[in-house]
Amino acid sequence: MEIILTQNVANLGAKDTIIKVKDGYARNYLIPQGLAVMATSSAKKVLAENARQRAHKEARIKEEALALAQKMEGTMLRIGAKTSSTGKIFGSINAIQIAEALQEQGFEVDRRNIVLDNNQVKEVGQYKAKVFLHKDVSLDIDFEVFSE
Repeated sequence: MEIILTQNVANLGAKDTIIKVKDGYARNYLIPQGLAVMATSSAKKVLAENARQRAHKEARIKEEALALAQKMEGTMLRIGAKTSSTGKIFGSINAIQIAEALQEQGFEVDRRNIVLDNNQVKEVGQYKAKVFLHKDVSLDIDFEVFSE
């Protein structure tokens, strides 16, 4: 029986793929659990239309991410932190502080999309962070940690 998966199913396939499975597996498990629907001709047409619309929307989102990446290119952030006399930071600088510094400069970036080169920044100095704006668009942001 041909089915269209409505969710990712381990060891079977990804969402919106058409696969063949045994009739009993489809009727007794996948369809009642809401993991799949039967692949009728009308369901295949709906799937194709949804894929076309999703591709168009994804292209627009990627263009917006590229435009934002061009604006952010060359941005230098300065983040203040309380430090000891030797330059060690009390605590550490993480993605939350970088997201706040970017927001102050007018760039709205989710903190979960920021990855530090060093997992934790614990000293005063120059560092880099990778910002993921889209699955295909990322850029490096330089930031400086200074003593307050």
